[in-house]
Amino acid sequence: MVGNVLITGGASGLGRATATAVAKAGGRPLVVDVNEPDGGFDHVRADLADREQAERAVRELADRAGGLDGVVTAAGIDACGRLEDVAAEQWERVIGVNLLGTAAVVRAALPHLRESGGRVVTVASTLGVRALGDATAYCASKFGVVGFTRALAAELAGQVGVTLLIPGGMRTNFFDDRPDQYKPGPDARLNQPEDVASAILFALGQPRDCEVRELVVCAATETSWP
Repeated sequence: MVGNVLITGGASGLGRATATAVAKAGGRPLVVDVNEPDGGFDHVRADLADREQAERAVRELADRAGGLDGVVTAAGIDACGRLEDVAAEQWERVIGVNLLGTAAVVRAALPHLRESGGRVVTVASTLGVRALGDATAYCASKFGVVGFTRALAAELAGQVGVTLLIPGGMRTNFFDDRPDQYKPGPDARLNQPEDVASAILFALGQPRDCEVRELVVCAATETSWP
């Protein structure tokens, strides 16, 4: 079962690839993003760093669709640099979108997921299990997503399915606004987001009581794993 799947960050990158995969599988993608998505997906624009906006978006899309069967928290941002060189507002916004936004969306979606016996797939990162310098905001947020998801899985066992996705680098626009020193090199091996989206669809499609607890999906030569 795929059904109605709410996808944060669904206007680009992994989120957009996941929305497309859900639609191809016969499900209904419901996109939350700060930007307008293409593809004609039902959507609400919202800043996930603002809890009220995140909650409103979930309520509105769930009401439109008549409930939720799945949630995928693919939205994510970064702020590269040494801790003292990254403005506090930028640093905190990474935590706000990646971690607090994830929690806000899942919290708002839980009544619908309990009713449907649905599933949550949170998107962490290989940098949620391996720390790197000049990435304190991103690592803090993604380590937080890992801990949040593992605790959530224990809390919701037997009620709502919970999968932690740990992806490596992908060929998306995620790196475009970074200084060159923080961009993947020309020889970097990166996954296609469509391939990672297929893993998300696999987790969403499991029968009730069959749990895919954690998935690591990365290029064979991924430098940040293990």
